[in-house]
Amino acid sequence: MAGKELARVRSKFVEKVSNPLLKDLLDDLLHDGVLNDGQKDSILEENTNRADKARSLIDTVKRKGDEASRKMIAHLHSRDLMLYSELGLTCGEPAQPEPQMKAAGPQMKAAGPQMKQEWSTVLLPTPKEFWEKKLNDSEVYPAAEKSIRNRVALLITNITFTDKRSNRNGAEKDEEDMEKLLTGLGYEVVKYTNLTGKEIDDAVIRFSKHPKLRETDSVVVVIMSHGKLGAVLGINWTKEKSDDVFPINNLHKHLGTENCPALLHKPKIIIIQACRGEDKGSVLVKDGADQDVACDDVLQPDDMDDIEDDALEFVNKEKDFISLLSCTPDTVSYRDTVNGSLLIQYIVDVFFTFAHKEEIEKLFKKVMRRFEDFSIEYRRQMPTKDRVTLTKDFYFFPGI
Repeated sequence: MAGKELARVRSKFVEKVSNPLLKDLLDDLLHDGVLNDGQKDSILEENTNRADKARSLIDTVKRKGDEASRKMIAHLHSRDLMLYSELGLTCGEPAQPEPQMKAAGPQMKAAGPQMKQEWSTVLLPTPKEFWEKKLNDSEVYPAAEKSIRNRVALLITNITFTDKRSNRNGAEKDEEDMEKLLTGLGYEVVKYTNLTGKEIDDAVIRFSKHPKLRETDSVVVVIMSHGKLGAVLGINWTKEKSDDVFPINNLHKHLGTENCPALLHKPKIIIIQACRGEDKGSVLVKDGADQDVACDDVLQPDDMDDIEDDALEFVNKEKDFISLLSCTPDTVSYRDTVNGSLLIQYIVDVFFTFAHKEEIEKLFKKVMRRFEDFSIEYRRQMPTKDRVTLTKDFYFFPGI
């Protein structure tokens, strides 16, 4: 039982846990709903020293039962693997969080077979022996411990627009959830909010020169905004000023081999939450208090004749990419104005539950499958894998 596990390690936890780790655990448990704001403040303010805060935290969580205790153990594994091991905890059932059904919102519950799947509320860790086995697999992209420690991701979220009617209510939750997921997967997150199309382009170019790219095993780029076919819209986009866009193709140009050799042979994972519709019957749906769902729509070959050196090596201009776009061409994607975008909700559910043992294409397929039963009246949505040039399997190996 997880509660007994916490009781067993209580003394050593109080002795060893650091103040920064205490604060991280408090934030994690607050986010999970194990603690409320009052309980978190009480632990921090009513205890004068680190040890007393640690005692108060572990005792409070223990009293809440096994489910709460499992979540704390899982967060401890994610935050400080060394202390986790020193306490004698394990990755077995007592230390694993018990997956729970997480609803996508009162108006966004999938029907039928989808309800049978239980989704973890924390990121499950990869067993070390699984990672070690994959290290020797020639069909898997290499992910050494050093490269995992140097992971970096780009997260861009447009929430507030010049035309206030275009504001993306609920996108704050998307940003929060995606940052937590990326951090849990081991990525240092470079984050921007509310950019124009040119500023998005500049941010991607800066990211392509990030010093960690030479050491990382992979990158993740997430862009969330309004969109149209082939482009993400900047915050100044209006019907009158329709040139404030970021062409999605620029991601492949800036992060491809020619302009970003540091990412040669390394997976580049792109997630775009934005509509792709223009004049195919989709319209901008205004967010409002009486509306639970909104959509994110607003309106040559090289000449090789001069090659002289036989030692020259040519590589593919575009390789090792995979993109997940939130919908098919000419259609819209939906966002709950409180809980955030369907795509981001489903990505978090799937990655928390399966990223410890499934490679990226299978993870994306599981996300897509969740949309098979999604429907609200006439609304439908289906994400799309795009420009997949991965030549091996890529695993995130969370917790390594």
